[in-house]
Amino acid sequence: MITVLWVSLAALGIWFSIVLARDFWAHRTSLEDSSWLKTSVIGFVVNFFDVLGIGAFAPQTALLKFTKQTKDKHIPGTMNVANTLPVLFQALIFITIIEVEPITLVTMFISAALGAVLGAGIVAKMSEKKIRLVMGFALLVTAFFMMATSLDWIQGGGEAIGLTGTKLVIALIANFGLGALMTAGIGLYAPCMALVFALGMSPQVAFPIMMGSCAFLMPPASVRFIREKAYNRKAAVAMAIPGIVAVGLAAFVVKSLPLDVLRWVVIAVILYTSGVMLHGGFTHKENVDSD
Repeated sequence: MITVLWVSLAALGIWFSIVLARDFWAHRTSLEDSSWLKTSVIGFVVNFFDVLGIGAFAPQTALLKFTKQTKDKHIPGTMNVANTLPVLFQALIFITIIEVEPITLVTMFISAALGAVLGAGIVAKMSEKKIRLVMGFALLVTAFFMMATSLDWIQGGGEAIGLTGTKLVIALIANFGLGALMTAGIGLYAPCMALVFALGMSPQVAFPIMMGSCAFLMPPASVRFIREKAYNRKAAVAMAIPGIVAVGLAAFVVKSLPLDVLRWVVIAVILYTSGVMLHGGFTHKENVDSD
């Protein structure tokens, strides 16, 4: 089963890379005004701490917003495209080292991917005003799950490495929804971990499930964003390459850090960014040219 998953992830990675490379090359003379340096640093930092449990989407949204590296409308697509290859690398690592019952693992991957394909099509066509509102509320949801984890509000967990019956059905429906919401900027990691705990599974099992779910949902979702031209090409490529390096460094060299203080700083930044997004969404009129 591990071999099948490896081959599947590799195939998805190759397909996504070809689509991205073709699109980037076709528009190489008309790239955005983003900074190669700033976006590369952002890609490295968020993917490094993603492996260690902080999560990437929420801090990445804040950093892209504050450094003005892309339009608000393009943030969801840019993050999905930029983080696809780093997340595939994460999934390959954790699927290999942590055992999960195969049926549970594979079906949760499929449900998340199906949700993402649906979600990406909707988000890619949304106006900038709606994107701001959706991302503002998404960041609030992310901050809540991070706070709940830090304050031990989320209770549960057990020794199970798989699910059956009603619990499996609940997990599949929930992961479908999380896959769809991820394309709008709600990171899957924190709510997926809460779901795993609530269903009585081992906390360790959360890592291959949430990373693998993202790895299977992000290539099709990101290809949808690419084809809809709903992302920042320059920023996405600049964040993706150092992001892969950051994943390897965090997983094989650093492995763990004392992150409690940093997590609270990130929560504060996320809440502030959420406020900025919501204010912009509620008060700014829609532009005639939404591109």
